[in-house]
Amino acid sequence: METIIKKAGVLVEAIPYIQQFRKKVFVIKYGGSILHDDVIRRRVLEDIVFLSYVGIRIILIHGGGPHISSRLKAIGVEPQFHKGIRVTDEQTLQIVIEELDDINRQIVDEIRSLKGDVTGLRGQENIVYVEKKNAERDLGFVGTITNIERRIIETHLHQGYITVISPLGVGAAQQTHNVNADEVASAIAASLCAEKFVLLTNVPGVMLDPKDPATLCSTLTRSDVDRLKKEGVISGGMIPKVDSCVEALLGGIPKAHIIDARLDRALLLEIFTDTGVGTQIIQG
Repeated sequence: METIIKKAGVLVEAIPYIQQFRKKVFVIKYGGSILHDDVIRRRVLEDIVFLSYVGIRIILIHGGGPHISSRLKAIGVEPQFHKGIRVTDEQTLQIVIEELDDINRQIVDEIRSLKGDVTGLRGQENIVYVEKKNAERDLGFVGTITNIERRIIETHLHQGYITVISPLGVGAAQQTHNVNADEVASAIAASLCAEKFVLLTNVPGVMLDPKDPATLCSTLTRSDVDRLKKEGVISGGMIPKVDSCVEALLGGIPKAHIIDARLDRALLLEIFTDTGVGTQIIQG
């Protein structure tokens, strides 16, 4: 009986948040190795379906890097990166498109199996507009975002669909380009004036000591992020994560969250409880 009462208490705690976020837009970015773990992915998608059921409008941006790299290696092509960006020649681009299409369909099918209303969109279908990204070396068909066609996305959201979008864009002469998924997520969040920007990852959040989960920072301001980067506390793979969160904040999003998708019900605990379980980054 005590367990049942605790469950009821959690539901009561969630009510104000459900009221606050109903009909608001959440943009969730989900990628990396955790995307391809069947158990974690199902739990994440269950949480997303629940969020949709209580009236939150969900946009899910997925990556696909590990699958793309594995596919390239399988045909004898060594993946190339420049400052974390995949160098995308014509052959690589074709594999990127095929793998992202497969992942998009898989996610859509799994959400449908969970009885969620869902639609899958490809970023290059006149949704994400780009120009060729400039860098110290030629990156090939890699784009930097110039515009988001928000009306197409809004149409699906207003019809109650969880909207799953692959990180591809269209440039001059309708040429498809590979686009960093974090950049796509940040740009879409800003374009649609989202309530929240959420990064699902494989770490608890920003920790003062990466080896000690007890040092997790539950809340950081933009100025805190700048300071921790200068001090070297935020380093390595955490830098692009916090940078995409800050980019979303600069676009007008009230809060960005970094959440460990490996934690059972992490999304629901972060959104619907007073304490949360990850790191939220706010203005300031």
